[in-house]
Amino acid sequence: MNQPPQSESGPLARAPENGLSIPAWAKRLALLLDSAVTIPGTNVKIGLDPILGLLLPELGDTLTAAVSLTLLGVAFRERVPKLVLARMLINIAIDAFLGAVPVLGDLFDFAFRSNEKNLALIERHRGDPTRPLTLADRLVVFGAAAFALVLLSVPFVVGALLVRWLVSL
Repeated sequence: MNQPPQSESGPLARAPENGLSIPAWAKRLALLLDSAVTIPGTNVKIGLDPILGLLLPELGDTLTAAVSLTLLGVAFRERVPKLVLARMLINIAIDAFLGAVPVLGDLFDFAFRSNEKNLALIERHRGDPTRPLTLADRLVVFGAAAFALVLLSVPFVVGALLVRWLVSL
C-alpha cells in the first residue's frame, strides 16, 4: 500500500490528475508577462511585466497586475483550494507593490516572476472541475478580486499625491 509523503497531505496537497490541461492562453500569458524574450547573448529571459513597469512607472505595474488577475480566474475555474488562491493573490500584490518602486521594482519584477509562480500553483493544486462551486468559493474569489483592485489603485493615489505635493512646492 503506497502512502503519500507527509508533506503531500493537507490543504495544499497535489490535486488528483483529472486529464484536463490548463488553457494554452493562460500559459502564453504567464510566459509573455514574465519571460517572453531572451536577452541577446545571454540565457536571461525577460517579460512585459518589468518592461512596462520601467517604461510606464506605476501604470505599467498596475496594468500587468490587473492582467495577472486573469490567472486567478483560471485557478477558480480549475477548483484550486482557497488557500492557494490566497497565495496567488499575495504573489500578485507583492509584484504590484514592489514593482511600483522606480527602477528597483523593475529589477524585482524581473526576478520574482509572479505569473509563472501562479501558473505553477494552478498546475500543482487544481482539483475536480466537475465539482459544483460553493458560495464560499465564490466569496473567496470575489473578495480576493475586490481586494486586488483596491491594491491596484494605491500606486495611482500615491502618484497623484506625489504630483500634487511637487506642484505645491
